[in-house]
Amino acid sequence: MEKPFHRRDLLGIRGLSAEEIIGILDTAENFREISAREIKKVPTLRGKTIINLFFEASTRTRTSFELAAKRLSADAVNISVSTSSVSKGETLIDTALTLDAMSPDCIVVRHSSAGVPHQLAKISKAAVVNAGDGTNEHPTQALLDAMTIREHKKEFAGLKVAILGDILHSRVARSNIHLLTKLGATVKVAGPKTLVPRSFEGLVDEGLTVSEHLDEAIVDADVVMILRIQKERQDSAFFPTLSEYAVHYGLTQERLELAKKDAIVLHPGPMNRGIEIASDVADSARSQILDQVKYGVAVRMAVLYLATGGR
Repeated sequence: MEKPFHRRDLLGIRGLSAEEIIGILDTAENFREISAREIKKVPTLRGKTIINLFFEASTRTRTSFELAAKRLSADAVNISVSTSSVSKGETLIDTALTLDAMSPDCIVVRHSSAGVPHQLAKISKAAVVNAGDGTNEHPTQALLDAMTIREHKKEFAGLKVAILGDILHSRVARSNIHLLTKLGATVKVAGPKTLVPRSFEGLVDEGLTVSEHLDEAIVDADVVMILRIQKERQDSAFFPTLSEYAVHYGLTQERLELAKKDAIVLHPGPMNRGIEIASDVADSARSQILDQVKYGVAVRMAVLYLATGGR
């Protein structure tokens, strides 16, 4: 398998070229069928060690990386920060140096502070993969979203994508904006004015607009991506109540009718049903939320393979 990605680390989407992004997606396609086998394992990364270092709670991302490592026959080690030396006051740098001394091949890290994976990459001899850093980026989520979109829409050029909700606190939104505009899609973001700053229009040179109203962003969209309200990152009141948010900014069947008839719905999870997305939308035929989870394993298999120099 030819390697389309020649970096040691995956720290974000912002610095990747369109060719590198497509290369990762193509590699993920090669790994996709492994999860459908009776024996879901190949010897590709036998002898490699992957450490999952999560400073934030996670179900989908952490489990997905662990499954990806194990299906490639790598040894996966999960470190719970609440029971590690970090809880005893050890610094991030000392933790990184300690892990590095054990000679892992890759460290997958999630942290509440932006830039932590970049710091680790400067210290560690192992490859570093960003599994989400603060409100900065979440590259593998954007890649699995792109794989889901490509499966249903085939091409990115000319696609209209609406990203709705808590844009301000969303690393998923940032990574998706970078990825989708690089591949030729146009992106409209919308939500409460307090959660969609105009400064977002400066994230990319072109292909991104900030809409004043949710309905305006949804009109004729090929893809509607609704985001979770990041209550854990909000240190002030950005909207009056959750019920009011649901009325004015929740994705309902009525609002979805404004999109194209074959539009698909995405959500990075976990969902707040009845708040940012109605249950009948989440469970509808248009919803590809479970496909996102499925493709997440293939994407993370590809990322671990490429980062560790697998053959």
